[in-house]
Amino acid sequence: MHAYAAKSRADADWYAVVLEDIATNGLPDPEQCTPWEKLREARLTRLAAQRPAVA
Repeated sequence: MHAYAAKSRADADWYAVVLEDIATNGLPDPEQCTPWEKLREARLTRLAAQRPAVA
């Protein structure tokens, strides 16, 4: 239970930092961002490379 609470606090702290950064600097220009679809595909490719293929 303590580990779950610690992770929840760490996650909340991380989100607070992100929101503070957005509040201070605003959102980035969409033209300079990577679309989520590309990020998703790159992550799925990395995960597939870690898992051995089943014959």
